[in-house]
Order: sequence, then C-alpha cells, then structure tokens
Amino acid sequence: MTSLPWLDPDQLWFPPAEEALGDPDGLLALGGDLSTERILLAYKNGIFPWYSDDQPILWWSPDPRCVLIPGDIHISRSLRRTLNRGYFRITSNKAFGRIIRLCATTRAEGTWITEDMVASYSELHRQGFAHSIEAWNPNGELAGGMYGLAIGQCFFGESMFSLETNASKVLMVHLANQLKAWNYRLMDCQVESRHLLTMGARSIPRSEFLSILRDCVDQHPSQADWELRWQWPGPEV
Repeated sequence: MTSLPWLDPDQLWFPPAEEALGDPDGLLALGGDLSTERILLAYKNGIFPWYSDDQPILWWSPDPRCVLIPGDIHISRSLRRTLNRGYFRITSNKAFGRIIRLCATTRAEGTWITEDMVASYSELHRQGFAHSIEAWNPNGELAGGMYGLAIGQCFFGESMFSLETNASKVLMVHLANQLKAWNYRLMDCQVESRHLLTMGARSIPRSEFLSILRDCVDQHPSQADWELRWQWPGPEV
C-alpha cells in the first residue's frame, strides 16, 4: 500500500494535488489541523478535508473534479415553474450556524461535518470567507440551505440540504446567477451527484481544475459584500 504523507500541525504545507491516490480516488494526505490558514491553503490548491470522527483529518483532491460554471446553470421546466411562483425567499449569511448544523444532521447517510469542522468553518465565516445561502418559505421557516467558501473568483460549495421540495435547487439558481454577475469563474462541487448534474454541473480533469484555480483564486471578484441581490427573472446585478 502506498504510504501517505502525515502533516505536522506545526508545518503549513501540502503535497501537490497531482500526487493523490487513484484508489481511494483523491486521497492525498493525513493529519495536520483545521486552522484557517491551512484550510485556505488547501482550497487554493484544489484540496479539501473530508473525514469522520473516528479518523484522522483526511485531505482529498479527486480526479476528475465536479464543477459548475455559473453561466451554465440548468433550469428545467418544472424548476422554472417553481421560480415563477416566487415561493422561496433567498438570502445569504442570515443563519450560517443553523445552516452548517442542518447540513450535518439532515443527511441520511451520515456526515463528515464533525464538531471540529463546524468550529473551523464558523471561524472562516467570521473572517468573511465562509458563507451560507438560505431558502425561506412564505411562513418565514427555513426550507433549505447551503454553505461554502469564497476565495478569489471561486466559490467552493461544501454541503446543502432541502427540507422542502426544490428549495436547494432554487437557491442554486440564485447563487449561480449572482456569482456570474460578480465575475466568479467557478463553483467547485467536489464530487458528482445526480442533483448537481441535473443543475448543469460537469466533471473535468483535475489538471484543468487546478489550472483554473491558478488563474482565479488570487483575482478579486466585482462584489463589495455578500448580499445576494439577484432576483428571478430579473437581470444579473
């Protein structure tokens, strides 16, 4: 079995993403910590943490990589009808703590969002890197949500959930269109799912993904804050 590098918490580095294993796909390194500096360094280099409570921190960079180009968001006829109804109200950064907790507890297959992950991404939220997107029903109740990291012109989606049908799809449409208006180049979806593929996501070679990151993680998007102002079916703002 190929040995993986063990990261010392006192040394801030990662091996190149290209050195990740093919089986399991993308496993690159173990150990380290979940400091803000290490997490930001990881994402800038196409790497993310994904592990459970009974494991050391595992760092991944799968090949291929599932991404969504903001301008490529796909809206089905049924989703268009839902959007036309205006049933959900979409906001950002109104309930980050609730969103990350619900992402952890609403997954039937279990979660990788450990207490340490919650603490680290909450700190990233306080520092302006991590953001939540919320879908609210007409009664003012939370119907769906998503959180992720914004670095340069890339948004790295971490997890989402729906408590009502189409809630996460509607917020994805709003988010993608707002990111397009802000000149974001990419939404990183990490690994394929049927839900993401129906929304327009696709898998690209890791080499292509890393090339895009090198071009845009240090570039500034055009937005001054993280207020989602795009409204269906109005123009991008």
